[in-house]
Amino acid sequence: MHSRARRTAATVLSFVTFLPFLGAIGCHRNLEEGITHKDDYQKAYIYAFPMIANYKAMYEFFIDKSSSQYKGPFNTLISDSHVFTPKDTAVVTPNADTPYSMLQADLRAEPIVFCVPDIEKSRYYSVQLIDMYTFNYGYVGSRSTGNVGGCYLVSGPGWRGITPPGVLKAFQSETQFSLLIFRTQLFGPNDIANVKKVQEGYTVTTLSQYTHHPLPPPPPAVNFPKYTEDDFKTDFPKLLNFLLQFCPEVPEETATRLQFATIGIAPGKPFDFSKLSDGQKAELAAAVKDGYAQIQNQRNDIGNNINGWRVGAPFGNRDFYYGDNLRRAAAAMAGIYGNDAEEAMYPMAKTDGIGAPLDGSKHQYTLTFAPNLYPPVNAFWSVTMYDGKTQLLIENPINRYLINSPMLPSLKKNADGSLTLYLQKDDPGPDKRANWLPAPNGPIMLVMRLYWPRKNPPPSILPPTKGTWDPPGIIVAK
Repeated sequence: MHSRARRTAATVLSFVTFLPFLGAIGCHRNLEEGITHKDDYQKAYIYAFPMIANYKAMYEFFIDKSSSQYKGPFNTLISDSHVFTPKDTAVVTPNADTPYSMLQADLRAEPIVFCVPDIEKSRYYSVQLIDMYTFNYGYVGSRSTGNVGGCYLVSGPGWRGITPPGVLKAFQSETQFSLLIFRTQLFGPNDIANVKKVQEGYTVTTLSQYTHHPLPPPPPAVNFPKYTEDDFKTDFPKLLNFLLQFCPEVPEETATRLQFATIGIAPGKPFDFSKLSDGQKAELAAAVKDGYAQIQNQRNDIGNNINGWRVGAPFGNRDFYYGDNLRRAAAAMAGIYGNDAEEAMYPMAKTDGIGAPLDGSKHQYTLTFAPNLYPPVNAFWSVTMYDGKTQLLIENPINRYLINSPMLPSLKKNADGSLTLYLQKDDPGPDKRANWLPAPNGPIMLVMRLYWPRKNPPPSILPPTKGTWDPPGIIVAK
């Protein structure tokens, strides 16, 4: 990995290098003013965390042309002709199952209209609509709308226009910028040409272009601040104030915004950490330290522990979170841009079946699915290997980052019909190599993905934590 990729690979988790400094500062009171705002800063940090993680991806994907992660400009649909690899570092726990198509929509001047083609019934696809808070506010795809082609409108906050004829459904984002993620199922390496044909059928236009009306006046240019790792530290209020300009207040947040205003957090308001008093600096630093730890603890406690896997449903829309910003932040830390449970479930493991930490430098592991008890899905499933420290994909000699259900015909089953995957850093030998999922030489993180998880008939993983199917435990190989 080249030097820039190594720098971007730090992502959110690089914040841990800042913790000793924060610990040295400690949690002092603002003696000069006789009051404390530490709790307010901490609430603001937790609120801001997923928005900053989103901005990091937005900046590297669509703003910084010098970034190794750059894809293209706003309001342009960009499709990858390959799945993610260790070179893709803008987001943690990247999906290596499906080639992505992405659209960063600027909805300030007018809505956009995107269209999807007819897609064969056997091929799963989805379009996930995400706002700047990281709420999933809409879906198009195999599960939600079917595989018949059509056009859909996406508007920004405050738009009150008429949905034109030919548009099947209109979605409204609470924020002026919105990310659309298209996932198109890949059946195997030889299927990439077919995926490209599907991707070529995805289109986007502005509403005025779609209706053949004159273009509205362009929105004002935005001076996007350069993303730095300090945005996850004591500079977070400055970036949050910038982002809030594009997030008009909604009734659910009136009290929150008023509380934030007391500590200098408001849309477009300047914020300079260096100009705070020593007491204020100490409070802000302590709030960031404690807020980060709180998010981390919540991430590690997502869902229920089932055979060493955390099984839960951390992603959704505004109503889903019901004002729980800590839950939203933990979801972003676990894997930003995750789907609603109905679209995908993500069992995650950092420990084996008896609770010991997974470590590829110390052990070899196996994961065995009993006969005909694969993850229950209407689309497909996968098991992806990540570096436990960075939550990124790892380089390995066979360039294999996951094993998924489309690979089943090439995998070797046991005599009783069960399927064993070999999770280890070293080649297990020719008789097991087909089922080898290479592991890092250190901490391991595994994520299952169940696309369009089955609810009925059983077995099922839905409702979350109450399904009839449990992921099997990972065990140390003998």
